[in-house]
Amino acid sequence: MLDVKDDKPLGTIDIGGAPEQAATDGHGKIYVDIVDRGAIAVVDADTMKMVTKYDLSPRGAGCAGLALDAQNGILFAACREKNNMVILSAADGHIITDLPTGEGCDGVTFNPRTMEAASSQGDSTMTIIKEDSPTNFHVEQTVATPMGARTHTLDTKTGNLYTITSEFGPVPKTPRADLPANAPAWMRRPRPPMIPHSFQILVIGQGE
Repeated sequence: MLDVKDDKPLGTIDIGGAPEQAATDGHGKIYVDIVDRGAIAVVDADTMKMVTKYDLSPRGAGCAGLALDAQNGILFAACREKNNMVILSAADGHIITDLPTGEGCDGVTFNPRTMEAASSQGDSTMTIIKEDSPTNFHVEQTVATPMGARTHTLDTKTGNLYTITSEFGPVPKTPRADLPANAPAWMRRPRPPMIPHSFQILVIGQGE
């Protein structure tokens, strides 16, 4: 934790695993998905302590994307192991439902104006999930994207989504050597090398 005034460290919070994406409700609660534990840590920003942990393992694991509908207290956790979006209550962690996504998510955003959660995957898809109500959700659209565009961000003013990728070479035949042998299979899969000077930023907007 850093002080935004002078960037000085304020402390370290042990959440019991590897953090991926975080979301805050604006009132002192920070939610962090733990990619190697199938869980979401709930952190109190005032005390700088983890106050509880939500278990996602009955529905998903390898969660690498997290967004929050702060108004209705709904968390959207995109999980790689089952390629799905686990939707749960931010108040007590009870799972409301889960919906299918593409393969290899690495980021989720929520647009409170359109009530849509977007999950970007590395398999050339972006999954758009519509919140019809705090208890009803459906996959609204699957957007085709270039291979590797698995992370993104939302411009809340325009509603545009920005994602990045590049062109890639052949996939290596050997698993990644920089991870422990007991790491999940989806983490140890070899990654293709990026082709120089092929980096690109893609803008995804809403249709008329």
